[in-house]
Amino acid sequence: MLVHPDFDPVALQLGPLAVRWYGLMYLAGFLAFIWLGKRRAETQPWYGMSVADVDDLLFYGVLGVVFGGRLGQVIFYEPGYYLQHPLEILAVWKGGMSFHGGFLGVLAAMALWGHKRGKSFFAVTDFIAPLVPLGLMAGRIGNFINGELWGRVADPALPWAMVFPRVDNLPRHPSPLYQAAGEGLLLFILLWWFSSRQRGTGAVSGMFLIGYGVLRFLAEFFREPDHGIFGVSYVVSMGQWLSLPMVLAGLWLVLRKDKGAA
Repeated sequence: MLVHPDFDPVALQLGPLAVRWYGLMYLAGFLAFIWLGKRRAETQPWYGMSVADVDDLLFYGVLGVVFGGRLGQVIFYEPGYYLQHPLEILAVWKGGMSFHGGFLGVLAAMALWGHKRGKSFFAVTDFIAPLVPLGLMAGRIGNFINGELWGRVADPALPWAMVFPRVDNLPRHPSPLYQAAGEGLLLFILLWWFSSRQRGTGAVSGMFLIGYGVLRFLAEFFREPDHGIFGVSYVVSMGQWLSLPMVLAGLWLVLRKDKGAA
């Protein structure tokens, strides 16, 4: 069996300033967003986005990810803990970010940006959807480095079963790596291919919702369930409950008959 390396969460110490791996993973995701976004703006003009727009989208997106992700963690997953430790809500450098909360935060930020620029909401989300998965992949790698979001107990014969010493001595699935590969790399390849030619408004956004929702639903079978606001459920986890409406909304966007050109 493999053993989690128990990385030092601090990647670099500069005097009193500690640069954490988790923060560096977010930075990597933001850099990928800028690079890929500017490439899309130059090669896919039907979205009506300029290279300069990408910088603004990132700024709004970062605000949405940080505020939405943290509030999602507080509300959906650990409300009891944060009610007892309210100041910990501000300690985002320690980890604890909900994708579904961050997703809602980004949607709100994109709606605000689109309203200010006079751009269609779905034109904006269709543009950014393929830029998101590599950031998700970086975030899951950050989770793995932190030794958090460990997987369910696995068969000891599984070649990549891993012991997380901070948890127990049982073999477990390294579920953050599963999610990095699925919701990150695989979803990126799917969306980059799907968005490489012009689609109807909302179709790329819908494909993102379907792809993420399905892949996250499957990944939850290998991830130790969070307590969430419904308590621990080994039948349908909190992450699966939150993914179901994403899939339904995505199907509606992809299959609806009245969508026009983006």
